[in-house]
Amino acid sequence: MTEPRKSDQTRQRILDTGRGLVLKVGFTGMGLQALLAASSVPKGSFYHYFPSKEAFGCAMVEDYVADYLGRMDALAALPQSGGARLLRYCQAWLATDPGQSITETCLVVKLASEIPDMSEDMRRLLDAGVTALLQRLERIVRDGIADGSIQSLADPAEASRLLYGQWLGAAVLSKLGKSQQPLQDALSDTRRRFIA
Repeated sequence: MTEPRKSDQTRQRILDTGRGLVLKVGFTGMGLQALLAASSVPKGSFYHYFPSKEAFGCAMVEDYVADYLGRMDALAALPQSGGARLLRYCQAWLATDPGQSITETCLVVKLASEIPDMSEDMRRLLDAGVTALLQRLERIVRDGIADGSIQSLADPAEASRLLYGQWLGAAVLSKLGKSQQPLQDALSDTRRRFIA
């Protein structure tokens, strides 16, 4: 495996630093000066990689989606039943370290209400990422139905969309109330409605 070029490393550092800042203060709340200072790059270097803050936002969403889908693909490839993989996915929303839970690291949770009115390009990228995630989630559900670990469902695609919507809503409530109870409730409901 070849070592990434320094320019690629710098670009990735800006993206990673920016994602961390956005998760704390939102996209509109993140100023370029704060991003430049936190990532230790001069203004000219930022504009070498990203022609605008919105272009940076699009690249950040693409990078996040690629990472998330890669983790979903790894989960889907585990030699476990579909039901076990579905529960692993759901339990990741309830990480033991609250700073690492999906409620704190998910750009969809953070940006879903912010970017639709601000950036059509970022909205489309995030929506496409969610669509790809739902396809992977549906595959896990279908695998579980086939292996008997998930209850038979009339429409696995619809059930997967509703499940994700429930978890996304629970994450927002959890973040709002600073409590994992909504996520624990979602896990109990998921076990009841999906696991055979």
